[in-house]
This record gives sequence, structure tokens and C-alpha cells, in this order.
Amino acid sequence: MYKEMIIENIEEMKNFATLVSKEVFPGFILCLEGDLGAGKTTFTKYMGKGMGFTDNINSPTFTIMKIYEGDLDLNHMDVYRLNGIGSDYDLEEYIYGEGVCVIEWYKNIINSLPEEKMVIEIEIIGETRRLLKIEGTGKYEEIVKKISN
Repeated sequence: MYKEMIIENIEEMKNFATLVSKEVFPGFILCLEGDLGAGKTTFTKYMGKGMGFTDNINSPTFTIMKIYEGDLDLNHMDVYRLNGIGSDYDLEEYIYGEGVCVIEWYKNIINSLPEEKMVIEIEIIGETRRLLKIEGTGKYEEIVKKISN
């Protein structure tokens, strides 16, 4: 299932991320892609707030992963720096674990990811406007339908 939608501003991004947060389940995998400044971490921050986290969610660029513990843990990964390094970080236990996994720059570890996942590519099309390309495979197809109507 593939859908596209335009987000006009930060408030719409917050609303959409909150909508996605209501669909998560143990083992949920969300892959984010987009240029620097496109809104990947902003999306994750609002998704985390929608899941009930009050922590300051920020980019784990230099730590690779930050774990926010709650009823359903949020494992926030930024694998930008892993490009070409390989899988020396043992991320699989988190990717295939019971928490919610959000992976920025997921294409850098694509071979470590399951086939079933949700992907959101964020494209900058204006100062605050973003084109979201949303794809879900397997059990994520129904979620994509639900959140993009």
C-alpha cells in the first residue's frame, strides 16, 4: 500500500505523527528517509509525545540509538553514520524486539530490516511544506490506509 500526502506546516506534521502514534504495537517498525532538515526527528518527537513520552526526544545521530522506556519502549535510531560500516552495532535485538522502532536513514541498514514495515519518505517542497510518501507492507498496509485518509 502506497500513499502520498502533503503536510503544510509543523502543526500538520504534529497531527500526523500523533495519528501514527495511535497505531503502534509491540514490534512496530517505522523507517524514515529524507534530506537533512526534512523533519525526520521532528516527526519522531511528535510521535513519541503521542505515545505518552514527556522526555525531550532529539536526534541520536552521534549515539546511533536512544531508548525511551514506557509501556511500549520507543527505540529511536539514526543510522546515518552506519553507511558502509556494516552491522557491528547489534541493532537487530531492538529492530526485532517488542518495542516501537523508528529508524532514520533506514536505507543504510536495509538488509537488516524485515520485509514488513512502514516507510515514510519526507521530501522538502517548500519552507514548511513536505511531501510524505508512505508505504506499508504486510500488516502495515491497513495502517497506511487508515492514517492517510
